[in-house]
Amino acid sequence: MRHDGARGVAGGGLLAPGARVLVAGGGVTGKAVLAALAPLGVVATVYDDNPAIRHWHADRGVPVIGSSAAADRIADYALVVTSPGVPPTAPVLAAAATADVPVWGDVELAWRLDRSGCYGPPRRWLAVTGTNGKTTTTAMLHAMLSTAGLRTRLCGNIGSPVLEALREPAELLAVELSSFQLHWTTSLRPDAGAVLNIAEDHLDWHTSMAEYTSAKARVLDGRVAVVGLDDARAAALLNTAAAPVRVGFRLGEPARGELGVRDGLLVDRAFADDLALTPVASIPLPGPVGVLDALAAAALARSVGVPAGAIAEALLSFRVGRHRGEVVAVVDDISYVDDSKATNPHAAEASVLAYPRVVWVAGGLLKGASIDATVARVASRLAGAVLIGRDRHEVAKALSRHAPEVPVVQVVTGEDAGVGETNDASVTTVTQSVPESDEALGARVMTAAVAAARDLARPGDTVLLAPAGASFDQFSGYADRGEKFAAAVRAAVG
Repeated sequence: MRHDGARGVAGGGLLAPGARVLVAGGGVTGKAVLAALAPLGVVATVYDDNPAIRHWHADRGVPVIGSSAAADRIADYALVVTSPGVPPTAPVLAAAATADVPVWGDVELAWRLDRSGCYGPPRRWLAVTGTNGKTTTTAMLHAMLSTAGLRTRLCGNIGSPVLEALREPAELLAVELSSFQLHWTTSLRPDAGAVLNIAEDHLDWHTSMAEYTSAKARVLDGRVAVVGLDDARAAALLNTAAAPVRVGFRLGEPARGELGVRDGLLVDRAFADDLALTPVASIPLPGPVGVLDALAAAALARSVGVPAGAIAEALLSFRVGRHRGEVVAVVDDISYVDDSKATNPHAAEASVLAYPRVVWVAGGLLKGASIDATVARVASRLAGAVLIGRDRHEVAKALSRHAPEVPVVQVVTGEDAGVGETNDASVTTVTQSVPESDEALGARVMTAAVAAARDLARPGDTVLLAPAGASFDQFSGYADRGEKFAAAVRAAVG
């Protein structure tokens, strides 16, 4: 690794030796930012609201500052480099905007350092974003590149931060990018970028759907733009993309310039005249969402010359990540499936529609998204619903409007009893006593939810955890939620 190119980093004096840089957020991303800045000779200070994180850095000789002091002294800094989870409304970032202090995300910093040759010859970035399917698509892409014998790193919102990946030998980066990360980029121009889909999500962080969509579209400013044509919001971005090469993918038969499906095969008509890639039956993720993810990954892989054989081989051996349509058990012809990663209504809808008849375990934090349209579209598949979490009553109201015949059970913790509950006779309320620890709370909620779902299910049904919301009201994250669902299933079915 070399840093002799640092003087040529776009942004000039912002990263010159002695320049003062504020690192907003001192967690995993913040540590990667500090490691990248250290060889440049800048003076980096860490801001974090968490005193324990500030103390961790201070113990290692890193200057630290609190929120109010950082906001008051923001003009002392030439640049702010922020972790993606810090919202624009945070006092420090709002102060930076008022004072015209540039704010970069860690991805923006990584892009600039990579382009300037700080890590050797610049990598070719293949970027994936969208409301749903990012992780699976990026992992599929990485597998395709690796199978083709290319040196590749999996990074971004999956795997390691991009700044860490740049320190390892690679020709290509398979980069998953969230809307948070993209919000703080300005110069990113990936070799190829894909927008899978766009639906309401993170509207408690972004100011509007327009701003959220604009952030996603930033991956389309490079050489090749890849867009999901079956999603209206994503498809609308293709005509406005800055990329000179524009490619669509769809579940139906592809036109020229597209990838799609014909006679049970994935077909490329964008980077070849008419090239069969692999049978749909070889895709390990059930339902249309698996086909779409594979098509998007294949489009990005084909954009850098990956042959059809490598794509087929990679998909045949691919294994979907944990908590993404993971079958936990099949007992008495009832399947129990953990799709805890379905953290918004759009993802939950795709998950439910992958199965003919579902007892839906849903709820959590909706993050400002509406659940009504999703419930209306999945109503015909529902054999029952078991609702958990803070916003469960929003799901219950949508079910009463669009699927009044579907039996509903709400699992309510003692402290929430009576909050947002409906008087609908079809809704049963199961109240759980509140235990001493959050960990025990999540386990008890899932035990009650699985018991209720098992009572509603019949042979041939799928009991599906596809919450449509974030998990932090009752769990430490989506993985914890999925693990507690699996543990409850195993305890219930033996």
